[in-house]
Amino acid sequence: MIKVDMISGFLGAGKTTLIKKLFSDCFGKEKVVLIENEFGEIGIDGAFLKESGVEIKEINSGCICCSLVGDFSKSMKEVVEKFAPDRIIIEPSGVGKLSDIIRAVEKVGLDLKINVVATVVDGGKCKMYHKNFGEFYNDQVKEANTVVVSKTDKLTDEKIRSAVELIREINPKATIVTTPIARLDGGKLLETLESDVSMVEELLAEIAKEPEHHHHDHDGECCCGEHEEEHEHHHHDHDDECCCGEHGDEHGHHHHDHDADEVFGSWGKETVLSFTHEELDGILKKLCEEESDLGVILRSKGIVRASDRDEWYYFDLVAGDYEIRTGSPDVIGRVVVIGSSLNKEKIRRLFDKE
Repeated sequence: MIKVDMISGFLGAGKTTLIKKLFSDCFGKEKVVLIENEFGEIGIDGAFLKESGVEIKEINSGCICCSLVGDFSKSMKEVVEKFAPDRIIIEPSGVGKLSDIIRAVEKVGLDLKINVVATVVDGGKCKMYHKNFGEFYNDQVKEANTVVVSKTDKLTDEKIRSAVELIREINPKATIVTTPIARLDGGKLLETLESDVSMVEELLAEIAKEPEHHHHDHDGECCCGEHEEEHEHHHHDHDDECCCGEHGDEHGHHHHDHDADEVFGSWGKETVLSFTHEELDGILKKLCEEESDLGVILRSKGIVRASDRDEWYYFDLVAGDYEIRTGSPDVIGRVVVIGSSLNKEKIRRLFDKE
């Protein structure tokens, strides 16, 4: 089975930058062939990418979405026979329709597996391209499993959020990458491109695998700065109150007779916003409040970009106790909250800093 990766993107979005990152960081042990489909007669990026020792089969007769569908099939068979690759990367013309490329690969008839379907979007120009080139531009976004928003290092949080909202309107299911490609670990980037699970679902699954525990030890110190013996962690007991709101002695069976989805709920989202340590600490303190209008928060976990340092914040909250640490960049920020009677709109506003 030969993996076929399609990395699409409108003119000048940054497809070549993404491809070079993958070649330099990820494909050392694989035999990879890059197929470029340039619009026009000259392959612009061919010499540029040959620095990596990549075999390139340039298709220069026109756009793959029209006259090249037939030639494309022939070229793919030629590539497979000549190079026997483990992986084929297709970098289509910036004005091609991704849906046509997918259909063309499906019609080739070889032992091919469509693996990565990604589109690179210029974060600063996506609204303009959406307005002026809707048919072609929207097709590239709609058909992608992953959308990489490029040039975000030059944009404000609000500009990035606006771009992500537009992408979400066109493609609600795609994984969206907003961290600059140069800052990401190539292995993490490839893992994200190859995944068919959303980032929030991935975080929920990660929480589900963790061993059950009540709170972190933190060397005997709780998140509010008081030692455990002084603070006593009263918020863990909730006066014998079941999370469905009824007292144990009145309710009889606590929450154990309920189905989990009757008692517990979850809220999660991807976020492009950055946070100072103080802002994040304030949010987590609110999630820990016993008399809160947010609901009964049992668990929260997340990864967000730091605005006060050149790192990312990783946070973990369990039953009123939390920690914040720094770590390497992820492809996009994401947050999950699990609990009972959650006020999801108020939690959303909390993390949206509204």
